[in-house]
Amino acid sequence: MSSDTGILNEAYERFHTTGPEFSGALSNHGPMAVEAMVQHGHDRQVHAWIDWYQDRLEELPRGITPVTRADWREALGDATRLGDWTTFMLREAGERPWRELLVEWWPRLLPAITTGSTHGVIRVGHAVRALLAEEAATAALAREDAVAPASGAATQLIEGPRIAEFAHSLAYWAARWRPLDVKAPAQDGRRTPSAALAEIPSVSEQGISITHRFSQLGTTPGWDAALGSLQRPETPRQAAKLLADLADAAVLDYLVHGQGGPVMLVHASTAPTAVLRTLAALPEDLWLPSLDAAWLATAAITAAYRNSEAAPEDVAAAMSRTGNPQESFDRAVRHRDEHAVKFADSALDAFERTGNKDTLAAATRATMMIKPG
Repeated sequence: MSSDTGILNEAYERFHTTGPEFSGALSNHGPMAVEAMVQHGHDRQVHAWIDWYQDRLEELPRGITPVTRADWREALGDATRLGDWTTFMLREAGERPWRELLVEWWPRLLPAITTGSTHGVIRVGHAVRALLAEEAATAALAREDAVAPASGAATQLIEGPRIAEFAHSLAYWAARWRPLDVKAPAQDGRRTPSAALAEIPSVSEQGISITHRFSQLGTTPGWDAALGSLQRPETPRQAAKLLADLADAAVLDYLVHGQGGPVMLVHASTAPTAVLRTLAALPEDLWLPSLDAAWLATAAITAAYRNSEAAPEDVAAAMSRTGNPQESFDRAVRHRDEHAVKFADSALDAFERTGNKDTLAAATRATMMIKPG
């Protein structure tokens, strides 16, 4: 991991003059991609990457009517008030510890985890990782200086671009808030994440929008049974382990099924990865509902876009081009596409947990299927 915090802060400042969406409803991936690049030591490439990416972006939307602590429910899910939500969350983040804000808003936003094709939760996950890294760096400097961290340092109020990015990410999720219209699964599942994911059926009409694809979930044969098949954890720690296994399984599933939606299917793994990264900042009583939400997101995206199995030679080609983890991420950065970069970031997490080189091959395959930037 890079020790340079200045580059990421500069990048965040550049993106915070832009809106969270462009060209209608496409998500601004910039803050997420540059955080991943800094995480993996590509600090020097960040500003050049932004120069290439930012021309497609639009200005930050203006506000209409202020969102307040008293009436936020009325504004939840109103995308016309993106500007209002951003102003509100920036104000909240400037007045309260960021962890306190996260614990308050996480359960409010989690039912709409698929919001913006899951980019709300993914952006939050990247922002939380950046904040946790800043806390860790601050604590390390304090130890080096033989100065004991102040009491409650883990929940201190952090100022600057990283806390602003956290506020922007919460605001986007809140403005686009829209839960999936699906029934809650039965609570008696026994399958591992890999086995449960393999059972997810595909929706029949995959040629239209993601909204139309999601609308078919409840009437897709086998959906309810597959959604309810995931093993139920007995403790928060087991929930965290299942969440990690789910993210790993989704990365591996992409290697074989990614061609069904090379861009969209990356979110089947980046969404649970974002949730997993956030657990460290959440109380354990929120870990199980976080697993449930992440499983719903992964299952829904998989059902919406997975439709065929790759030819063996395609998988073999990806594996033959795959080296070590750093080479895998370097390839994604050279490719430039934001989805390839973020997916490689998730794949490297999976490789670190499992040691399975197929996770890196999945990242390679993404660069082979997604149109280069």
